[in-house]
Amino acid sequence: MKFAQDIVLAPVITENSMAGIADKKYTFKVATDATKVEIAQAVEELFGVKVAKVNTINVRGRWRRQGMHGGYTAASKKAIVTLTPDSKEIEFFTSMT
Repeated sequence: MKFAQDIVLAPVITENSMAGIADKKYTFKVATDATKVEIAQAVEELFGVKVAKVNTINVRGRWRRQGMHGGYTAASKKAIVTLTPDSKEIEFFTSMT
């Protein structure tokens, strides 16, 4: 059984993700094996909001070098969560704008 804290790992704070707050779109870094349904349930449980839809993005690892050695950074997954129009906003993001 997965807990909501194991699915939603961290908020993504970028200029592009902060621009989506006006449309009630919030971006989170999520577990790589999480499904859209699990992400929606986790966000509803953690923040007490109603989720309209979830879009996910698999971010592959990037090639990085450290001297003569090279390797890939860890792959991750992002989720863009859209809330319903009658839902309240997530306070964590609104305090940052």
